[in-house]
Amino acid sequence: MNTLLLNRSDVARLIEVKTLLPAMRSAFIDYSKGREIPARRFFTDLPGPGESMVLMPGLVKGIPAYTVKVNAKFLNQDPAIRGAVLLNDLETGAPLALIDSFQLTAVRTGLAAAMATDQLARQDVRKVAVIGAGVQGVQQLRYLCMLRRIESVNVYDLSMKQSIGFVKQMETETEVDFDICTTLEQAISDVGIILIATWSKKPVLCADMIPTGCHITSLGADGPDEAEIDAGLIHNSVFVCDDRDLAIEMGTVGGVGLGSDVIDAEIGEVFFGSHPGRTNSDQITIYGAVGLAFQDLVTAWQIYQVALNTEHHQAFDFLG
Repeated sequence: MNTLLLNRSDVARLIEVKTLLPAMRSAFIDYSKGREIPARRFFTDLPGPGESMVLMPGLVKGIPAYTVKVNAKFLNQDPAIRGAVLLNDLETGAPLALIDSFQLTAVRTGLAAAMATDQLARQDVRKVAVIGAGVQGVQQLRYLCMLRRIESVNVYDLSMKQSIGFVKQMETETEVDFDICTTLEQAISDVGIILIATWSKKPVLCADMIPTGCHITSLGADGPDEAEIDAGLIHNSVFVCDDRDLAIEMGTVGGVGLGSDVIDAEIGEVFFGSHPGRTNSDQITIYGAVGLAFQDLVTAWQIYQVALNTEHHQAFDFLG
């Protein structure tokens, strides 16, 4: 069997977000209803300019394949996240595809975050703050605009150049009004949704900064010793994660020294309806995601199926 070799541009061309969305939602629900295989993330430090490497094995009920993703973080490179996803046949172990992980990870992370944001934020919110004008700022806003009407966005990044580039890119994709802010406080003072994705090692958002009824989606705390939201804000919120154990082990909760008592639900439980999520317009809601390996498999399988059915791609005999 030949193994498809799919690079970053292949992934961008083949991925079908509208098909991926219901499959991703179902996978989150199945995972929270009764996971047979818990998510796993195995970290190790890298010497030199690389900061860390993570290995993630993915399995999903109903998909006859599994994935193994190896990603590494190089903060001095663009993109900073680099790696590959290997898609294997579940019956034989045969490698079906070797897929560049950057675009796949960016899309699956941003889409899942946008789905959670749409689920938890007040339905009347039309103004958003993007804190961290990087890849996940783009992805989250792109898919949130697909799911609901957004009229204006405040953008804040430590780099003004980054903020300007973000706005230029998103103005070509949306009809949103953008305002580049020079302070964090200015960016979040009058919004109903905050999307934050940074490399921060200490909390950026604190309880006394957040407007009543606001929703926050935090993606930066996805590894050991990372934090974007302080303990007081988590205590004062309805806190939803993607995986309870990982949120404590290496996510938003554990990053500020908290435990399971502050976690109200997993997003799969909210999607399914076993937890209501937001129950009134005054609550502050938070979605703190680590990112789960089954998201890689759901996305890789969709890309692989489209590749088989629509195009000829470079292939090689992986086992030959």
